[in-house]
Amino acid sequence: MKSTVEQLSPTRVRINVEVPFEELKPDFDKAYKALAQQIRLPGFRPGKAPAKLLEARVGRGAVLEQVVNDALPTRYQEAVTSGEVKVIGQPEIEITKIEDGELLEFTAEVDIRPEIALPDFATLAVTVDPVEITDEAVDEQLLSLRQRFGTLTGVERAAAEGDFVSIDLSATVDGEAVPEATAAGLSHEVGSGQLIEGLDEAVVGLKAGESKEFTTKLVAGEHTGKEAVVTVTVGTVKERELPEADDDFAQLASEFDTLDALKDDLRERVGRVAKVEQAGQIRDKVLETLLETVEVPLPEAVVKAEVDAALHDAIHGLDHDEAKLAELLEAQGTSREEFDADAKASAEKSVKTQLLLDAIAEADGTQVGQQELTERIIFQAQQYGMSPDQFIQQIQQAGQLGAVFADVRRGKALAGVVEKFTVTDTDGATVDTAELFGGGESEDAAESDES
Repeated sequence: MKSTVEQLSPTRVRINVEVPFEELKPDFDKAYKALAQQIRLPGFRPGKAPAKLLEARVGRGAVLEQVVNDALPTRYQEAVTSGEVKVIGQPEIEITKIEDGELLEFTAEVDIRPEIALPDFATLAVTVDPVEITDEAVDEQLLSLRQRFGTLTGVERAAAEGDFVSIDLSATVDGEAVPEATAAGLSHEVGSGQLIEGLDEAVVGLKAGESKEFTTKLVAGEHTGKEAVVTVTVGTVKERELPEADDDFAQLASEFDTLDALKDDLRERVGRVAKVEQAGQIRDKVLETLLETVEVPLPEAVVKAEVDAALHDAIHGLDHDEAKLAELLEAQGTSREEFDADAKASAEKSVKTQLLLDAIAEADGTQVGQQELTERIIFQAQQYGMSPDQFIQQIQQAGQLGAVFADVRRGKALAGVVEKFTVTDTDGATVDTAELFGGGESEDAAESDES
């Protein structure tokens, strides 16, 4: 077999392949063997009919078509390997010549990973917010802890922000009841904004047994995006009583004997969270700088596939009805044209990011250990509420294990680049990125965010 690679663009090639017919003998033998099992000829046992008789029965053209179809994938892969072509996506294969008994020729156009010129990362710099541990942040953590140990007590007054209420909800659209928007005995924290827009404002000021109507847009169900008139009825009103912040509370809520010791521990926790947040900001700014600095040619077919996937996800829950999607977008104050433009921009950024980080990983020789892959799988399994075994089985069935591996590798590549950047905070202090990305808690957070 002979093959040549023709560069069509920085992201696409045409592979020209010539296969002499003598190299197709194993493919012909396989085809005849399969036909012999399927076709019964008088005087021959199953599987023993001669090739010439089988060919006479089905026709030379049918045999040739089967051989070619079976041979193309293997010969294409051989050409990719011998030409060291870094393909992405599926090829468009065209048979250009079949000379029976002599030669098979075909071409394959396919997207490839472009050559990317990487900069000297040590010459690049970003500025981030400093790590700040304020008394207010510590007090918020203490308040959250006190709320966990708080008790709910019924009150006779009207509901106020921070109270807990039990409520009944019903809704109508154009005067017709909406069953899926009806609920009874819901528990709700006033001011949390966790249910539907406008609910908290309507509940404030209502006493037990009182009702109020308000208008809101539905965000799920058959009437998604339409305005509905919602009636809320308050069943009970309870206020949360918090324990005093003293040494007794410290002993109740923690392993510490004094409130001061508890607050010192909370201060350390706030500091750790602040460092994780700073690590995330560093990672995002480094990646943003790379995307702005490095030129990455984009394979059109790969970008289109991402856009198509975004559209599929958007209309999957709408019975794949594009008219419903248009209605939903209109209700959200946007349009299909804006949706398509946003989807394309997002796809281009996603593909550029993947190609760039893959190029960095290849240049740096980034390796992924079994333990790192296992940790990522466990992390993602927890996110989906699945056991690691179930998650592995699901991604293997979907052919996504390689994607998880690639994601971990990209996260490691980015973490490695971060340590080469000059990073300072807005106060002018140099940030020790080795501390944040050197295999500790913050690196895990950064890699998890990359997924």
